[in-house]
Amino acid sequence: MARYIFITGGVVSSLGKGLMAASLAALLQARGYRVRIRKFDPYLNVDPGTMSPYQHGEVYVTDDGAETDLDLGHYERFTGVSARQSDNITSGRIYQTIIQRERRGDYLGATVQVIPHVTDAIKAFATAETDDLDFVLCEIGGTVGDIESLPFIEAIRQLRNDLGRGNSISIHVTLVPYIAAAGELKTKPTQHSVRELAALGVQPDVLVCRCEKPLPQSERHKIGLFCNVRPEAVIPALDAPSIYAVPLQYHAEGIDHEVLRAFDIEPGDAPDLSRWTEIVDRLTNPEGEVTVGVVGKYVGLQDAYKSLNEALVHGGIANRVKVNIRWIDAELFEGSESEVTAALEPCHAILVPGAFGERGAEGKIASVRFAREREIPYFGICFGMQMACVESARDLAGIPDASSTEFGATEQPVVGLITEWMSEKGLEKRDASGDLGGTMRLGAYPAKLAGNSVVASIYGGAEISERHRHRYEVNTHYREALEKTGLVFSGMSPDGTLPEIVERPDHPWFVGVQFHPELKSKPFDPHPLFASFIEAAVRQSRLV
Repeated sequence: MARYIFITGGVVSSLGKGLMAASLAALLQARGYRVRIRKFDPYLNVDPGTMSPYQHGEVYVTDDGAETDLDLGHYERFTGVSARQSDNITSGRIYQTIIQRERRGDYLGATVQVIPHVTDAIKAFATAETDDLDFVLCEIGGTVGDIESLPFIEAIRQLRNDLGRGNSISIHVTLVPYIAAAGELKTKPTQHSVRELAALGVQPDVLVCRCEKPLPQSERHKIGLFCNVRPEAVIPALDAPSIYAVPLQYHAEGIDHEVLRAFDIEPGDAPDLSRWTEIVDRLTNPEGEVTVGVVGKYVGLQDAYKSLNEALVHGGIANRVKVNIRWIDAELFEGSESEVTAALEPCHAILVPGAFGERGAEGKIASVRFAREREIPYFGICFGMQMACVESARDLAGIPDASSTEFGATEQPVVGLITEWMSEKGLEKRDASGDLGGTMRLGAYPAKLAGNSVVASIYGGAEISERHRHRYEVNTHYREALEKTGLVFSGMSPDGTLPEIVERPDHPWFVGVQFHPELKSKPFDPHPLFASFIEAAVRQSRLV
């Protein structure tokens, strides 16, 4: 039977519950346990797929096509366990399911209420598909005291009783602020947060205290006394030089030992943390550094590119170099070639990430042109691949009006919805729901690589599977014209109808992909495209 670890937060948000959960799971893995992490999001959106990046940050996509919270990216990067649709639930999805059942008459005329119907649905989600696991970590989004979190806290209370003594524990992440004027750490916010949680029927077994100054033993004893927690189970959590140092830091503070002790499990031998030690060593002792210019439209909010940021770091780990990311607003380039040159000339490589909408598109096209003409390594992801095709069509294939139907009506739709160009060839595709393929392509899809291509040598094979999140595709009607410019279609869907990868063999490194490779990169297993891209940036840095 799987054991459960319920993780809540108090005082303020953004305390790092997700990172703590991922680090604890990695430590339990290092001790030989099988783990899975789940995220409960209290907001009423069915999923974050339609939420603005400015509000929610990145939408993380799983192999089975779920649009989920960005914390699931941390979970995968730290554990290597692929997230599933069943690992992220929102209040919106729970209420939607219950209302659909009520409309069908499944409740046989009973009054549908938060207790037991909503809490039962939450408990069913938490306990599904856990037979092959030792530990299930369940993170509750938001903070204790939020109105929308109450059904989840109540479900935890019930579930702890259902599971029986010794099969679940509660970890509460809280803030111990430092008041500079007084020169003191203050424990009262933590005390009040724990009291709020206890009033809802959940007593924490372990406290994780975020603080910017070391937490003295006396303060740990004080917190333990007032919060009814053993002092040894009060775990300080100071800022780390890198998120990948956090598992080592938490282990040094004894969190994995205290969690096992709370379950009455003998910790046994020390965990094997060699992979994390090696990662931290590569980050703290680089043998060089490179600068990568990322030309995007959400550059003021790096959470919108969380997985991309980490994948570039992983590429640096693979090459033992520090990657300096220069975030550049694509709109700054529109109509000013001098600004393009000034911003991109110091970069050893250029990356254009995924996006939706026309805003910033011309600036991204200008970035592609700069990288191609200056022979600077270029990596286009999703929208970045599409703009590389548009740039080639306009500047090299003699199609000055080349565009995307995402931007409006155009007579030269180099990029468009599948239904806008496949139907002309009788190649309409349907997704699993029966809708025409113009709907968003989500999740993992296979692709076949040309045998003599650059990408085949990077991957070390001819068949791959990568995760997608897009509606628009490069129109294969333009393939012949684009390949005459030297832009080779080196990766295609297995049926040969959808372009997945383009490259320029005559360029030092020029690759565009329709998928999102950053979603599968891990610090201990960097994605081959990012490892190769940073390797190319290193070569470029030696030429400057």
